[in-house]
Amino acid sequence: MKKVNEREFEYRFGDNGPKYLTKGPNVDLGVVVLKPGQDFPNHYHTVCEEVFYILEGNIDFYINGEQVKTEPGDMIQCSPGDTHYLINTSSTTFKAIFIKSPHIAENDSVVIEKPDVS
Repeated sequence: MKKVNEREFEYRFGDNGPKYLTKGPNVDLGVVVLKPGQDFPNHYHTVCEEVFYILEGNIDFYINGEQVKTEPGDMIQCSPGDTHYLINTSSTTFKAIFIKSPHIAENDSVVIEKPDVS
């Protein structure tokens, strides 16, 4: 059994980016925040699947280069190899839960060039 509170953890980039609430042994779970104008690098995972559940705000996901607009209540599921890029073009803060499974002890992310968002 494990119990934690989001307030106990820090975002990767100070006040934004991902914040892991648990890493392993079977699954990773956390929250991600992007403020207006912020983005997160285009990347994919070689082994794990990643699921996002949108809590607040709107964001543009680019999955395999295709734009997918989201709103609170939406779920996005990325299979291994699916590239995913997030950019907040709205005027409000975006917040989502992310789940990665299975947990991979080493870095499973491969950062690649951003998709054409024009």
